[in-house]
Amino acid sequence: MIKKLTKYENCWLARTDPRDVARVESKTVIVTRDQRDTVPTPLEGGVSQLGRWMSPEEFDKAMGQRFPGCMKGRTMYVIPFSMGPVGSPLSKIGVELTDSPYVVASMRVMTRMGKAVLSALGTGEFVRCLHSVGCPLPVKKPLVNSWPCNPEQTLIAHIPDRRQIVSFGSGYGGNSLLGKKCFALRIASRIAKEEGWLAEHMLILGITNPAGEKKYMAAAFPSACGKTNLAMLCPTLPGWKVECVGDDIAWMKFDKQGNLRAINPENGFFGVAPGTSAKTNPNAMATIIKNTIFTNVAETSDGGVHWEGMDESLPEGVTITSWKNKPWSSEDGEPCAHPNSRFCTPADQCPIIDPLWESPEGVPIEAIIFGGRRPEGVPLVYEAFSWQHGVFVGASMRSEATAAAEHKGKVIMHDPFAMRPFFGYNFGQYLSHWLSMADRPGAKLPKIFHVNWFRKSPTAGFLWPGFGDNIRVLDWMFRRVNGEAGAMPSAVGYLPCQKSLNLQGLRETVDLDELFSLDQEFWQREVEELRKYFIQQVNDDLPNEVTRQLELLQQRVNQM
Repeated sequence: MIKKLTKYENCWLARTDPRDVARVESKTVIVTRDQRDTVPTPLEGGVSQLGRWMSPEEFDKAMGQRFPGCMKGRTMYVIPFSMGPVGSPLSKIGVELTDSPYVVASMRVMTRMGKAVLSALGTGEFVRCLHSVGCPLPVKKPLVNSWPCNPEQTLIAHIPDRRQIVSFGSGYGGNSLLGKKCFALRIASRIAKEEGWLAEHMLILGITNPAGEKKYMAAAFPSACGKTNLAMLCPTLPGWKVECVGDDIAWMKFDKQGNLRAINPENGFFGVAPGTSAKTNPNAMATIIKNTIFTNVAETSDGGVHWEGMDESLPEGVTITSWKNKPWSSEDGEPCAHPNSRFCTPADQCPIIDPLWESPEGVPIEAIIFGGRRPEGVPLVYEAFSWQHGVFVGASMRSEATAAAEHKGKVIMHDPFAMRPFFGYNFGQYLSHWLSMADRPGAKLPKIFHVNWFRKSPTAGFLWPGFGDNIRVLDWMFRRVNGEAGAMPSAVGYLPCQKSLNLQGLRETVDLDELFSLDQEFWQREVEELRKYFIQQVNDDLPNEVTRQLELLQQRVNQM
């Protein structure tokens, strides 16, 4: 099922059945008695894009059809695991039963697991996670790539009232490593609502300026928008330092002093391989050279790995075997690695892992960043006018679709808070929960920003160099949090004043006018798009404050 890669220390390659390569949103459900607890009721009986509901009766029937005898002949593993440092007041414990050794090996990287967790658990509460590849032995038909799965019967179900996750038929990461999106976002977001904290699809980074002052920021981006790259940024501005607390998930809770404290509940990185290179993310490349499980990347004949955008030329005579386990050449007309191929690697191997990444009390968050892949119309960076406006900015997030889910093509999709596939309960209630943070006595609310590294000129590609130069945007945010950098109000939020972005030493000339231009017609269309989406998808559950923020945006756009 997995193969040793001789070129590196303790690294392994898994190739999956080509029918089991990504999260399957269409087969991922939340089970509640009342449908409206899971998703808002769409206008005029439309289909909800904000999650899939299943009734308890339907779920019981689905379980009965799938699970009896499903592990026959296989070994069942019991995995006690902690999301977050063992014993931290912000951590939660789960126990996963699985018949997949791939899941066991991956969970050992992605979570803290083993006896220490059982000791910490004692007789306390835990999330129950049940997983089967759905392929009892002997198999009825030959496996592809020795990868057991049952795509026709795949179902990933979450039962928040019972703190339970049940997954059948898929061995792929997000569907089978149940600590990841299933627990850390879908179940945890529901627990967070009940307990008054936030479980979010966010990276966490520490940033230190040349004077030695340090701040922590959290950022939400949809898949393939450079989340891991930002979390492991190599700054191009001299004297700045970025350190990584986490690249995917943040659990955030206000402490008694009113600081928003965040932990990374994971213990590893489950990163998209294609596009990762010594240029785009040297720190990720340094992290994955040992103790790493690669899935659906290409293999080189000298025992190494390869993928699109790796930008490494192969030694003479070295050949490539594709993720489909076939000889591959660049003339084949298809990628050597699957677009959603992954590396699963221990976080503590990252050269810039933050010294406080396992701090039990978490790190204090002073800025929250939302962003997406918007080729036109949306400026490089803007700051929300208030917490309420910031929540509206998060709710309004849109981005070009990606390979991590089963959607195809370059469509601009709504992805509020980068959580659209991961909400554990009704999105309208989720928005109310975020808005309620402003009512907490003594809460020091972080500033909220929106970024877009991906704006293109009609003629010449990306307008902003991105990658290490994104430190220039973080520098402006850092100074805004300190009340030092200049900003001017615009229709969408505060934009950097002329000369307040540090462009010293920038290798390329950047057209700031085009990068920050706001086109009235574009934003009028954006307002209408958002209105349509909120009315159709969130309907009666949309908080009044979000409606008010949309009206304010419309007024500002009309006055442009």
